[in-house]
Amino acid sequence: MDSNKRVILAVSLSLLVLLGWNFLFPPVPPVETAPQNQSAPTQSADQASSSMAQAVPAAPTVQFTPAAGEKLTIDTPLYRAVINTAGGVLENFELKRYQETIEPGSRNIDLVTPQSVTKAPMGLIWNSMPTWAQGEWSVQGGDLNLADGQSGSIQLSAVVGGVQIDRVLTFTAGTYEVKEEVKVTNVTAAQVQGHLAFSVSSVPLTAEGDSYNHTKIAYMTAGSLTEESNQKDLQLGLESQVPAQWGGIESNYFLLAIVPTSSDMLARAKLEDNVYRMTVADQVLLDPGITQLRTVSYYFGPKTEKDLTHMPKDLQGSMHYGFFHIIAKPLNQFLNFLYEYVGNYGIAIVILTIIIKILFWPLSHKSYKSMEQMKKLQPMMAKIREKHADDREKMNTEIMQLYKTYKVNPAGGCVPMLLQIPVFFALYQALLGAIELRHAAFIPTLPFTDLVWLADLSAKDPYYITPLIMGATMFLQQRLAPPMGDPMQAKIMMFMPVIFTFLFLNFPSGLVVYWLINNVLSIAQQWYMIKQSK
Repeated sequence: MDSNKRVILAVSLSLLVLLGWNFLFPPVPPVETAPQNQSAPTQSADQASSSMAQAVPAAPTVQFTPAAGEKLTIDTPLYRAVINTAGGVLENFELKRYQETIEPGSRNIDLVTPQSVTKAPMGLIWNSMPTWAQGEWSVQGGDLNLADGQSGSIQLSAVVGGVQIDRVLTFTAGTYEVKEEVKVTNVTAAQVQGHLAFSVSSVPLTAEGDSYNHTKIAYMTAGSLTEESNQKDLQLGLESQVPAQWGGIESNYFLLAIVPTSSDMLARAKLEDNVYRMTVADQVLLDPGITQLRTVSYYFGPKTEKDLTHMPKDLQGSMHYGFFHIIAKPLNQFLNFLYEYVGNYGIAIVILTIIIKILFWPLSHKSYKSMEQMKKLQPMMAKIREKHADDREKMNTEIMQLYKTYKVNPAGGCVPMLLQIPVFFALYQALLGAIELRHAAFIPTLPFTDLVWLADLSAKDPYYITPLIMGATMFLQQRLAPPMGDPMQAKIMMFMPVIFTFLFLNFPSGLVVYWLINNVLSIAQQWYMIKQSK
C-alpha cells in the first residue's frame, strides 16, 4: 500500500469519525430526577482550589413561590420581563423576536419557565439562605414600558440574616442586559461575615435527544472558556477553580448569563430536578454600620455578535466555534455580510461555498494532477512489488527512485486536501452555531406543492431529499476520481457515500446544502480536469 493511498484513507476515515462523533455518541438525554430538596451553595474565596470534578456540597433549597409577591412588568422592543417583588425573582423573560417554531402565530421564546422559576432565577443567596424566602421585601418603582434608548430601575429592600440588602435592577431598551447593584449593610452591633451569590436558572434550552444542539453550563476564567454538557457531572455539581469572568447556561442559540462587574467571583453550577442553575458568589466582611457594594450584569437573549459585543468581561467569548474558531468566526461574519445583499441564508451559503471552492481551485487542481501522475505509475509500482516481494527495503528503495525519476510527490495529492479540511470543519461549526439560520428559510415549500420543505435551515430536511442527493453526488464524485490501486481500499471507499448519507440524514439542512453544493462543484471541477487531461 503506497503512502499516497494511506494518507487518502486516513483523511477519509478521520473525516468520517469527526463528522459522525456527535451522531453516534449523542449526549445523555435529560433525566427526570426526583426532587432532592438540595441546591449548589456558593463558594468562598478560600475554597477556589477545590477540584472541579468533585461533588459540590449542597445546602437546603427553599422553592420559590411565585404568588408570594407583586409582579412588575418590564416591556421593551426586545423583550417582556416579569419580576416578582418577593426578592426580585425573575418569572418571565419573553424574547419578542424569536419564536418557538416556524408555524404562523407561534409563541415567543420564554427563557424562564414555571419549572425554572422554582429555582429562583435572579434570586440572591446570602450565607446559603434564599433571600426571597426571608424577611419582608419593600419595592420602589413599578411597571416599566421602555422605548429605544430609555432606561428604568426597580429598587427592592429587605433585612436578611443581620444585613440589609438593597437591590437596584436597571433595564435598558435596545439591549438584553440587566444591570444590578446590591448594597449590603450590617445592621447589627457585631461584625458580619458571609458570602453573597447571584443566580440564574433554566430548564433545558434544547429538544431532548438533539445531537447537534446541547444545553451546556459555560464559564470563562482568565480568558479560557469551559463548557460542560454531561448531565452526570452537572448533577454532582461543578465549580470554577479560580474567579470567573462570567458564568451561564447556553445552547447554540441562546444564553442566560451572570457577569460580575465589581469584584472577582467564583462560579458554581448544578443540574437539579431537570433545571440548570448557575451562581457566582463573593465574600463579604462587614463591621457594624458598614455598607459594601456589589454589581453584576445579567444577559438573557440570543447569541449574536451585535448583542454580545457591548457586554463586559468578554461575554462575547461564549460564541465559540470549537478548535477552528479562528477560521469559523470570519466565515460566519462573511456569511452574514452576504445575507445583507441577497436576503436569503440558503443563497448566501451557496455563494459562500462557491467562493471557497474558487479560492481552493489551485490546490484541488494540484491534488488531482498528482493523483493522475500516481495512477500512471501504478503498473510500474506493481512490477516492483512483485519483483521484490521478499525484500521490503529493496522494494521501497526502488519505489522512491521511481518517484524521483518521474518527479512525482507521493503525498502531493493529499497535502492540498489536508489544507482544505480545517476550512470545512470551521464552516461546519460556524453553520451549526449560527442563530441566524434558526427559522431561516431557503426554499420554504417543495416546488409545485404546498409541502413545507427547507423552511428552517437549522432543522433537518423533513423529506431527506437533500441528504440523498448529496449521497448520490458523493458517489458520482468518487467514480470520477482516479481508481485506487488497492482493491481493499477501493471497497472501503465505496461505502463512504452510504455512511455519509446516513450521517447527514438528521444534519441541519443548512449544513447539508453546503456539502451538497460543494460536491456538485467538485464534480464539475473533476470533469473539467478529466477533459483537460484528455
